[in-house]
Amino acid sequence: MFRYLPLIVKNCWRNRRRTSLTIVSIGVSMCLLGVLIAVYHAMYMSDPTPEQALRLVTRNRISLTVPLPLFYRDRIRHVPGVKEVMTSQWYGGVYKDARDPKNFFARFGIEPEKMFTIYSELKIPEDQKQAFIRDRTGCVIGRDLADKFNFHVGDRITIAGDIFPGTLELIVRGIFDSPRKSEVLYFNWAYVEEGLPTERKGNVGTFNILADNADAVPRIAKAVDDEFHNSPTQTRTETEQAFVLSFASFLGNVKLFLLSISAAVMFTILLVSGNTMAMSVRERVREVGVLKTLGFTGGNILGIILGEACVISVAGGTIGFLLSTLLLGGVRKSPAGFFLPPIQPFDPAVASTCIFVALCIGLLSSFIPAWNASRTDIVEALRSTD
Repeated sequence: MFRYLPLIVKNCWRNRRRTSLTIVSIGVSMCLLGVLIAVYHAMYMSDPTPEQALRLVTRNRISLTVPLPLFYRDRIRHVPGVKEVMTSQWYGGVYKDARDPKNFFARFGIEPEKMFTIYSELKIPEDQKQAFIRDRTGCVIGRDLADKFNFHVGDRITIAGDIFPGTLELIVRGIFDSPRKSEVLYFNWAYVEEGLPTERKGNVGTFNILADNADAVPRIAKAVDDEFHNSPTQTRTETEQAFVLSFASFLGNVKLFLLSISAAVMFTILLVSGNTMAMSVRERVREVGVLKTLGFTGGNILGIILGEACVISVAGGTIGFLLSTLLLGGVRKSPAGFFLPPIQPFDPAVASTCIFVALCIGLLSSFIPAWNASRTDIVEALRSTD
């Protein structure tokens, strides 16, 4: 069949406008499909990093918005297999103008002396880390956040409180590098805690747990929740990866949503491609008759027409995947990217899936027209006036 490849490629361009529009249609559809597949793969099929596999998050069993008592930290610390425990609190607040979404970035109150033990993948100069630990009004920021707002070490950042009263006057003591999106600011939670009303003190949003080894993670999660099972405030402990995915659950059944859109995209482009191939074959009935008089068998005719559809579809699938890598770059840099697992812009698994789906669409959409053409009688084909 490879000897007919020049003929197949030439036939693809016999109607350049129609072929170009078909490739563009498939490309746009495969671009959307590529983004959906990449997000689905990152959320539900990717393995946690070695550092992430050691971390768990404990929150209130009722809701993330309901705090936990601070004294839970010491009880969690004594659970076998727990190496370190750090409190973490989402601060919220307003930086400059809340009406501008560009001013949004994550702000967490944490325990500075434990942060770089829990998040060992974060890299920061030792002098900056020590300055952050010593200065109660200090903060550290991610490299992405520093580049976005042109922050430097020593700059002051003012954040007006909304969830918590008061205004934070923070000094940038360090800038860390992270393997994932790092538009985030960390500061010493004790700085806010000391200014809270008495009734609001002694509570925290979550506990970040570092396990001795990955095998101990399921056991630690169960042990922590069992520890507070009969307490007035019960807990829910899960892996860091599962905790991050829980934010997506606020939108509903995200998995079903992604699969439904993917199926709709594939069905639509299947109809478009099928219509294109049906028109192409109908215009070439006499040509099929001529090819058969020259000795081409029905199998040869079938292979040539299927080959044309596959070339067009694979070209569209390849273009679509390349476009999806550009869109994924935008998703990673968006504010929502902080709450998503790391997404690889160029993932071989996603590329092969896009091209394979495009190939299947080409085969399915052209099989019936190609099969009918291959079985057309020579005399009947030559008599065609289409």
